[in-house]
Amino acid sequence: MKYTELVDLYDQLATTSSKIRKTEILARFLEKIDDDTLLRKALLLIMGTVFPPWSEEEIGVATKLTIRAISRAYGVSEENIEAKWKEKGDLGLIVEEIATRKKQVTLFQRDLTVEKVYDNLKKAAEAEGEGSQERKIMYISELLIHATSKEAKYIVRTVLGDLRVGVAEGIVKDAIAKAYFTDIIWEALLTQPCGEGKSRYDLIFEEKGRRVWIEKPAYITLGRLSSLKLRRFMENNEVKLVEREEIEKLESLWKKKSNVDMIILVSAEKGSEMKQKIIDLLERAFALTNDLAHVAVVAKNEGEEGLRNVSLVLFRPIRVMLAQRAYSIREAFSTVGRPAALEYKYDGFRVQIHKDGDKVKIFTRRLEDVTRQFPDVVRAVRECIKADQCVVEGETIGYDKETKKWLPFQKISRRIRRKYDIEKMMKEIPTMTNLFDIIYLDGKLTIDLPFKERRTLLAKIVEEKPYEMVLAKQIITDRDEEAQRFFEEALSMGNEGIMFKNLDAAYKPGVRVGHMVKLKTTLETLDLVIVGAEWGEGKRSGWLTSYILACRDEDTGELLTIGKMSTGLKEKSEDGTTYEEMTRLLKPLIVKEKGKEVEVIPKIVVEVTYEEIQKSPHYTSGYALRFPRFVRLRTDKSVEEIDTLQRIEHLYRVQRHRNEGGGSDGK
Repeated sequence: MKYTELVDLYDQLATTSSKIRKTEILARFLEKIDDDTLLRKALLLIMGTVFPPWSEEEIGVATKLTIRAISRAYGVSEENIEAKWKEKGDLGLIVEEIATRKKQVTLFQRDLTVEKVYDNLKKAAEAEGEGSQERKIMYISELLIHATSKEAKYIVRTVLGDLRVGVAEGIVKDAIAKAYFTDIIWEALLTQPCGEGKSRYDLIFEEKGRRVWIEKPAYITLGRLSSLKLRRFMENNEVKLVEREEIEKLESLWKKKSNVDMIILVSAEKGSEMKQKIIDLLERAFALTNDLAHVAVVAKNEGEEGLRNVSLVLFRPIRVMLAQRAYSIREAFSTVGRPAALEYKYDGFRVQIHKDGDKVKIFTRRLEDVTRQFPDVVRAVRECIKADQCVVEGETIGYDKETKKWLPFQKISRRIRRKYDIEKMMKEIPTMTNLFDIIYLDGKLTIDLPFKERRTLLAKIVEEKPYEMVLAKQIITDRDEEAQRFFEEALSMGNEGIMFKNLDAAYKPGVRVGHMVKLKTTLETLDLVIVGAEWGEGKRSGWLTSYILACRDEDTGELLTIGKMSTGLKEKSEDGTTYEEMTRLLKPLIVKEKGKEVEVIPKIVVEVTYEEIQKSPHYTSGYALRFPRFVRLRTDKSVEEIDTLQRIEHLYRVQRHRNEGGGSDGK
């Protein structure tokens, strides 16, 4: 496949804001790809990378090195390129301008393929040892020499991990569903607006040559619409009017089996149910593999059955199940049911431990391999977990070796970041791991078992060793008073609060579920990423002291601003993050400066508390945080894990409900 075809796709995706249109465009592109290897490479490039999320590898070519590659490819000075970049903040646009001006480059051009771009970027990422920087520059400059100006723009953006086409996991999953499974539409969607002056009804009629089933009652709705459009629809598509019974007899929605591209139903409830089954299978397969490219290949070739058979691979971390927030004991019980399992919510970092014989790996919730930093946890796993193969989850906390008191997260986060002097740090901040769930045991997934059964299995394979590896403290109760005592006990031990878990619920990887909630004393916090800052004045001169925060649109991956934070950090080195430390972290990430304001590469995730969420036209999210305050750095979270616009909107609705007198019995 020519790389220019992928570039045309990028342009189409970048120039529409409609999620529906993006999904449609991407689905049609995926449908054209027959070769599995090409599909995998193309889909990874569409997501702006050459490695799946489970891999620790990344392209890892810094801006300075990319500038050197551009300089070599086009014979422009590095100083000139850097000056333009500081002004515009997008190296992709700069290289596009340079490539357009350097007409002599066309003498050496040859058509780039998707495979060539993928392979060169992968080689650049994997170059190590002596001369590796030179080889990285060579692989990238080789692509640029043969690229058109537009291709050069997207090559550079891919190298820097900033593709800017507005496609993230949500849209990719929906596109895979649309490409390989029967698309389900229902009557109520036919005339709903979807942005850009189009309706969903119009989008249906843009498709040609599709095999379409229309439930007979839905045909009446189509008949009410423009007769010209209806005739065009009937002419351009293989249309069949069917009864509901015939639709319900379909054993599969996999296009290769159903032989149907689209079904138009009357009932939104039925349509949503049919569609959700496919989305659930895709989400489960993705959560277990952390590889949407692999999921796409399975969906294309094996349909629902293949997705159901997807399992985890030991030592490839899977996405963890996440909890919702409750604001009172009564609300927590109301959400998860009575009786429930209550557990301490420890103030440490979540670990996913993979074991196969003596081989052990430890991953954080952001799927980062921290095995090397925690040899004490590895030793405890070998000594305490009596299973040949397993994947278990827990929370690792630090404690004071003198008093045995548990330490706050900020202390143990120093060990997560530490690459050297590990033995010394291990003595200074010893750890204990509190296990609370099991995902895999001796060749079998356990995620579909009820939680109470998973906990029993976990207890059978763990020989507890105090201050090294134990089961998370747990009680089972249906009584508010007992829950309150347990909550107070947890807080007195230095924990954040407690967890409430439904005893009969399955484990849902990668999902924020309603059958597990957390109850804390602190105000609601958000995990956000810093995308900009301002230089301070007076005694804060020389420091970046005001930080622009952003949340994430989970479908497009776009970062949306939501406020500016300037309080909560320290001026002097104490227990906590200082302005000086934050400046040291952000300064290398600056990509654009204008007066006191800077734009930074979004990498630094922070936990923030606030007084209120307000509607605001001043920020791209449409919301603003009132009095945001820094709580802590979240070194255990990636940008992909920050809070989403969808969660902000949910919290705003909950807040309004409470303000209008509809809240829970809050404490």
